[in-house]
Amino acid sequence: MKPLSIFLLSLLFGASSVWAQQKRTNSSPDQKMNAFISSLMSKMTLDEKIGQLNLLTGGEATTGSVVSTDVERKIKSGQVGGMFSFTTPQKIRKAQEIAVKQSRLKIPIIFGQDVIHGYKTTFPIPLALSSTWNMAMIEKTARVAAIEASADGLNWTFSPMVDISRDPRWGRISEGSGEDTYLGSQIARAMVKGYQGDDLSRYNTIMACVKHFALYGAAEAGRDYNTTDMSLDRMYNEYLPPYKAALDAGAGSIMTSFNDINGVPATANKWLMTDLLRKEWGFKGFVVTDYTAVNELIDHGLGDLQKVSALSLNAGVDMDMVGEGFLTTLKKSVAQGKVKQQRIDEACRLILEAKYKLGLFEDPFRYCNEERAKTEILKPEHLQFAREVAAESFVLLKNENHTLPLKKTGTIALIGPLANTGSNMPGTWSVNSDLVNTRSLLEGLQAYVGQDAKILHSLGANLISDAAYQERATMFGRNIPRDNRPEAEVIGEAVALAKTADVVIAALGESSEMSGEASSRTDLEIPDVQKRLLQALLKTGKPLVLVLFTGRPLALKWEDEHVPAILNVWFGGTETANAIPDVLFGAINPSGKLTATFPQNVGQVPLYYAHKNTGRPLAEGKWFTKFRSNYLDVSNDPLYPFGYGLSYTSFTYGHLKLDKTSFKPGETITISIEVKNTGTMTGKEVVQLYIRDLEGSATRPVKELKNFQKISLKPGEAKTVSFKITEDDLKFYNSALKFVAEPGDFNVFVGGNSRDVTTGKFTLIK
Repeated sequence: MKPLSIFLLSLLFGASSVWAQQKRTNSSPDQKMNAFISSLMSKMTLDEKIGQLNLLTGGEATTGSVVSTDVERKIKSGQVGGMFSFTTPQKIRKAQEIAVKQSRLKIPIIFGQDVIHGYKTTFPIPLALSSTWNMAMIEKTARVAAIEASADGLNWTFSPMVDISRDPRWGRISEGSGEDTYLGSQIARAMVKGYQGDDLSRYNTIMACVKHFALYGAAEAGRDYNTTDMSLDRMYNEYLPPYKAALDAGAGSIMTSFNDINGVPATANKWLMTDLLRKEWGFKGFVVTDYTAVNELIDHGLGDLQKVSALSLNAGVDMDMVGEGFLTTLKKSVAQGKVKQQRIDEACRLILEAKYKLGLFEDPFRYCNEERAKTEILKPEHLQFAREVAAESFVLLKNENHTLPLKKTGTIALIGPLANTGSNMPGTWSVNSDLVNTRSLLEGLQAYVGQDAKILHSLGANLISDAAYQERATMFGRNIPRDNRPEAEVIGEAVALAKTADVVIAALGESSEMSGEASSRTDLEIPDVQKRLLQALLKTGKPLVLVLFTGRPLALKWEDEHVPAILNVWFGGTETANAIPDVLFGAINPSGKLTATFPQNVGQVPLYYAHKNTGRPLAEGKWFTKFRSNYLDVSNDPLYPFGYGLSYTSFTYGHLKLDKTSFKPGETITISIEVKNTGTMTGKEVVQLYIRDLEGSATRPVKELKNFQKISLKPGEAKTVSFKITEDDLKFYNSALKFVAEPGDFNVFVGGNSRDVTTGKFTLIK
């Protein structure tokens, strides 16, 4: 029996209940829209219908090596349904005019772009954004991005990326929301709502595209585009929910992933695209491939271009990005009986429905308003908001002896390859950012301290000792000039500078393109030469703060043991250089919390908090016990756990209180705890609630995040934080893929991170 047949048979058992308890109720069809599209399609030739399934790039390739050609002729011929990489209203208007004035049926084009974490006003990379744990703030970043992108003529974004990832070797962990299913689902909803608003036809909303469907974040070895192999238990309980949450929030489109799933690549996987997505989840939007994903099925070993194009369409894909396999082969496949015209009609209708919902048939140019482009992009209030978001995303990892906040006096030495590079501040996947005029950290510090303090600067070290590696790590205009003098001379110069200062700020870590797509790493430590620089700076005995730039969890065991203060600033977007001084000097108290576990070393990867126990678990507090699940050379513990982040103030948690110790379906239990600010500064704390199912029909994780609240407390202020637990909070997919809550005992944990918690216990009775 073929693997896919086994896979499908496994779904038949209890198939009627798969996702049934989470299925949304769809509204009745829009009769006016259906009548309009039916009338239009009755006039379309087969070639014109296939043309609607063709998505081309109008500019330089952003995620692949292929660039579309002869675009204008294809638009006139009705062979283009959508375009991306046009980024001005003038260019978009010109292309749209060709479509609606020179093509036979005058069907408008949908215009997309990779608006990933902001548009011109760039916000922190998504992994950093998730570290705010602030859903209202995250939704507003998407709203601002929609306002700016739509002002430039765009109406479709290839975002949010909701892939769960537990392997920091994978570069695209920077583009998602980390390792947790619950938090990832909350963020997915917020992003879709921010982009699409309540009315997709409004001129300042854009259609969301959820990606990458599915399981892309679990690529083997953390190597991009690689194979994914996963059990149904893990798939349904841990990786699929964020996609479902985004679609339930109303996302209009979804993008296929590059990886295979149970031996069948996602772009040709009918179980994934039709059985699960359409039939079980009831998705009514359209499916677009990732960049040339149809063509790449050839290298997967599924056949020639005609065959893989037919496989993809028949699987449930509606639009082909850039590869043009649909455009060049589907008509032939229809003639040969390999594709039914009905399937082409279905895909064409979905594309036309999206355009109708965006209001493009009513006004093809509603997103091409040059006045809006002049007044609504990079507005001062957008930039101020971006500065606030960046500061709230920073995570204070260590602050020994209250090294931070700094005083705005004396002499400050700013040293490191990330100190004077504005182009790296926006982070990966900031294709619309102004890299030339973005401030560097040096410029931001100088502007912030003014005449109150003296800023000294030295490169200190190259980004990476290997020049070829550094070139790969600084692509797309993110160059960091190299100093080709001997390493000892460059470091020595920085050390001499540091000795004249009162405090040292070391700006170290990754460049922005060391994470992101096709930027996988096997070494998760700070690059070699930077670590040698840091060691030399510490030997001066000067107070030192490591300002860490990174797009992924790094292995910082040595740094944690030796550096007095570590502030992880990720890549904070357009306003990074202004936000960092806000936090360094205490104008803003850091409140970010990690959404991905930091390992002690790469050998622990994948490492995540919601793991399952083995039959031979290591006893709590132990490092090593023979014949237990552990390592010889390092403990099982992470360096920094999920949910971790320090503050300039301190918080204490009281006793956990439950209003009852047992409850039945339909009832609730209220969990409450007092949190007090016992420090001297106003601060924000993310109060996190976790649950463990102690006995079930299937193995369950040792902890699962089920709720959280971000609160602000003044010095000495206390607040009682309450959570209500219902039966739904206890549900999971069992081995029959039924979504159930099983009776029994549960532990509940509340704390400031997944490790440091107060524990209680309750029982679900049935």
